[in-house]
Amino acid sequence: MVNKTKILVIDDDKSISEVVKIYLEKEGYDVFVAEDGADGINKFKAIQPKLVVLDIMLPVLDGMQVCTEIRRIDNTPVIMLSAKGETFDKVLLLELGADDYMVKPFEPKELVARIKAILRRSVQREEISENVEYKDLVINISDYTVTFKNEKVEMPPKEIELLYYLATHPKKVFTRQQLLEQVWGFEYFGDSRTVDVHIKRIREKVCGNDEWNIKTVWGIGYKFEVEE
Repeated sequence: MVNKTKILVIDDDKSISEVVKIYLEKEGYDVFVAEDGADGINKFKAIQPKLVVLDIMLPVLDGMQVCTEIRRIDNTPVIMLSAKGETFDKVLLLELGADDYMVKPFEPKELVARIKAILRRSVQREEISENVEYKDLVINISDYTVTFKNEKVEMPPKEIELLYYLATHPKKVFTRQQLLEQVWGFEYFGDSRTVDVHIKRIREKVCGNDEWNIKTVWGIGYKFEVEE
């Protein structure tokens, strides 16, 4: 028997959950549904899904609280949902660890496409096992650890992924939009502020030295500079 990929949908709108469930099951996924934040966290721990579709406005615990708890437990990808017109900070969602988000009403086929893209990237990351090493710096993307000057540095997943992506492409200049597409996977949306915020936080935790540095290329974006 083939084990299906598990996806957890956490949304108190039963009509949306049902539609998403139907579309995902047609694609061969095993779909579980929770109608409030607390139940969502319990089911997340119980079934250990490969991806979570998470509404922002939920009873008991809201989506941001749930996302924070998921990130505390695991690096499972999260797609956030919000109703059109809701006031929320897009950058905050990404800083909490969301991999993508969509505004309701949305086209179910687009949600399925984004889920497939995120799961593909997750599989690719799991297949990478080598460390990236520079003077004073070791990045291991397989177990999401960063060591700086022989000490483990606490970083959320997206900071590690951004640092890893830059470090594996030394001297190459990336625009903010390119980094959003490569690290966050945003093909339809991009807010450059989140890249700036993540770069700032990475620099606070791992400062460069005489052999490497994360440099700002004014008017363009960023690059991982390495001295010959």
